[in-house]
Amino acid sequence: MKDLQKTFNIRVTPHAKQNKVVDADGVLRVYTTVAPENGRANDAVIKALAKHFGVAKSQIKIVRGVTARDKVIEIV
Repeated sequence: MKDLQKTFNIRVTPHAKQNKVVDADGVLRVYTTVAPENGRANDAVIKALAKHFGVAKSQIKIVRGVTARDKVIEIV
């Protein structure tokens, strides 16, 4: 069986009041309470997206924009 891969553009907002994922105008906005230090915010984003899509964290990877607010993620 062939693996299905989907890519999404996301916009990350660190230091938010709560963790949530919102679909706004075709771009997923991920709000996280974690500060963008030492990759901790990226880990929190992956965790939030895994919960939102109902997949394992290992199935989500950041394809582009590791240090930027605008990222491209891939779900395998």
